[in-house]
Amino acid sequence: MRVLGVDFGERRIGLALSDPSGTIASPLDTLVYRRGKRPPLRAIEEIVRTNGVERIVLGLPLDLSGEETDWCGRVREIGEEIGRRLAMPVDYVDERLTSVQAERALRSIGLRRSRRQEKGRVDAAAAALILQRWLDRRGDETNRGD
Repeated sequence: MRVLGVDFGERRIGLALSDPSGTIASPLDTLVYRRGKRPPLRAIEEIVRTNGVERIVLGLPLDLSGEETDWCGRVREIGEEIGRRLAMPVDYVDERLTSVQAERALRSIGLRRSRRQEKGRVDAAAAALILQRWLDRRGDETNRGD
C-alpha cells in the first residue's frame, strides 16, 4: 500500500511517498503557496492519483509539551478536506522536531543549495520522517498483533 506523507507548513508543503510495500518513506516534492491563498489541494490530488496512494498521513504540529496548537486545527481541516475529496483515510502523526531532524540530516550529507531550495528539501525530508514514524508505528502494531 502506498502512503503519502505531508508536512503542511504555512508557506510550503513537504511531500513524501512510501514504497509499494508501505515500509520505507522517501522525500518526494515540495509544493509552495502564498499565505492567504488556498492550499494546492488539486496538486496533492494529482500526486495521489498518479502514484496510486491509498492513505494520507499529515504531520500534526503539536507544541513541545504535546498540546495542539492553533495550526493543528487548520491542518486537521485540510486533512478532512483532502480525505473527503479523495474518499480515503487520513491519519495524523506528531511532527515535533521533524524539520530540525531533517535539516541536520541534509547538512550531514553535505548537501549545499541555495537557501530557498534547501528549505524545500528540508520540508520534503521532514514529510519523509513524519511518514516513516507512521509506517514504523503501523509495523510495530502489526508485529504485536494489535
